[in-house]
Amino acid sequence: MRRPFLLLATRAEDEAADGEYAGFLRATGLAEGELRRIRLEAGPMPDLDLDDYAGVLVGGSPFTSSDPPAEKSAVQLRVEAELAVLLDRVVPADKPFLGACYGIGTLGVHQGGVVDRTYGEPVSCVPVTLTPAGRADPVLAGMPEVFDALVGHKEACRVLPPSAVLLASSPSCPVQMFRIGRNVYATQFHPELDVAGLVTRARVYQHAGYFPPAELDDLVARISRSVVTEPGRILATFVDRYR
Repeated sequence: MRRPFLLLATRAEDEAADGEYAGFLRATGLAEGELRRIRLEAGPMPDLDLDDYAGVLVGGSPFTSSDPPAEKSAVQLRVEAELAVLLDRVVPADKPFLGACYGIGTLGVHQGGVVDRTYGEPVSCVPVTLTPAGRADPVLAGMPEVFDALVGHKEACRVLPPSAVLLASSPSCPVQMFRIGRNVYATQFHPELDVAGLVTRARVYQHAGYFPPAELDDLVARISRSVVTEPGRILATFVDRYR
């Protein structure tokens, strides 16, 4: 029997959390029984035997890694500590891992990069360009050199971790994807999202500081004109490689 994949989620809003899970299922092609979800915001991370899973996925989050500790909730501080302990195990063992958006901040900080608000991007569709290393990477096999992806983040990796290989960039965010070792990946863009998913997420987080709330209708109209077809292939390839 094939081992399942694990999705670590941190969204407290059920609509956003369930939409994220549905997005990962759609993009990976996994059935629900093949993708176990743990909602870390709901309670402490259970003891995990990483050998029980083919790979670990981390979704996005309303948490901002670079906020001062005094401004973080007790839940965020707990989640960050738990993810750091998990990465203490994942990275040295080079376990298959892919973190999306919040995942790049978490992995970037853990590996000695600098994550701050310098390269935050508004909720939008942006062109992402693969580096030479990205074009040669097996998880990005078959991807066009330039593709459109959906983003929306207050912070980003400004200084790449010394152990990281840069795989993709965008005009307003130099670090869109990197790899640690052979099997540990992180993206700033959302490979699990389609346009409908981003519209739902924009409505859920209308008052979360990603954009002026009064601009929601204009934002939805602008996003709805986007055509995004490629990023989900990264998750599908990741799953096919490690399942």
